[in-house]
Amino acid sequence: MKVLLTGADGYVGRVLWRMLHARGHEVVALDSQLFQGCALGPEPEQAVDRPRDVRAVTRHELEGFDAVLHLAGISNDPLGDLDPAVTFAINHEASVRLARLAKQAGVTRFIFASSCSAYGAAGDAILDEEAPFNPVTPYAESKIRVERDLAALADDRFSPVFLRSATAYGFAPRLRGDLVVNNLVGYAVATGEVLIKSDGSPWRPLVHVEDMAAAFVAALEAPRARVHNQAFNVGRDEDNWRVRDIAEMVEAAIPGARIVYAKGGGPDRRNYRVSFAKIREQLPGFRPRWTLAEGIRELKEAFERFGLTRADLEGGRLIRLARIKELLAAGRLKSDLSWKECA
Repeated sequence: MKVLLTGADGYVGRVLWRMLHARGHEVVALDSQLFQGCALGPEPEQAVDRPRDVRAVTRHELEGFDAVLHLAGISNDPLGDLDPAVTFAINHEASVRLARLAKQAGVTRFIFASSCSAYGAAGDAILDEEAPFNPVTPYAESKIRVERDLAALADDRFSPVFLRSATAYGFAPRLRGDLVVNNLVGYAVATGEVLIKSDGSPWRPLVHVEDMAAAFVAALEAPRARVHNQAFNVGRDEDNWRVRDIAEMVEAAIPGARIVYAKGGGPDRRNYRVSFAKIREQLPGFRPRWTLAEGIRELKEAFERFGLTRADLEGGRLIRLARIKELLAAGRLKSDLSWKECA
């Protein structure tokens, strides 16, 4: 199929871009390239065909595509909190605009990168796709709004699909250090401390970045009847973990490391456990292959190989919020997070 991949230069996008090519799909990669140069190790090969802000895409650019895989957007809670109005403009309004244009252009499948964070403050209950949302951040609320508005566009010619991914982890060319497993392993390797920034009690469902990308491939290639206007939690039932339990695994995997709780780290309202039965039963093309223990070892080896430092875990190289603040301070971005030179 001919597919447009937005957010192609991101943490997940880089991995998905490679998978799509390996499966023989024709991929056109679009990305605003806010995080170009943010890599641990060598800068990855150029993968962006259209260096564009998703807010500027036209209907004409969407003609001839079979599907849009939409990853582009504000990528986490801290960055989403920076300016909620901008978060909603990019994550919600631009996503719905893109879907409407895609439908008008004859695109038949639109796969949206939603998030399990939409479940928010949910406690210990196991949540399936019919569970109520309880968002606690603008980022999570933006995902809910997109799902609602895209569902209203569904018809015989246009199939939206919502992939509510668990919290990603694992090594990738455009690495993120602001994800819980990556961060815990990173601090352990760089400082010897497994630094927990909450009280360690919250539940987090996890999914390796390669398995997350594989879910998009499975949703793209699945028969329409299996995915039309449906949501899928993306991950494995075995990978619902409390943060403190993740930290204990990291401590055991890295010689000399010890768990340390950050000062002022209290309970985190983001607390949810998720069922992944639906994607397991309904999308046979999705078979996650990574375990958390394997992912921790992968990260440890990569961080040691590339000489990860504490500065990497606190600056724009690996932390998305820090990168955006650097670009704003340097006067390279407008307040709406678009490039000034592209205005």
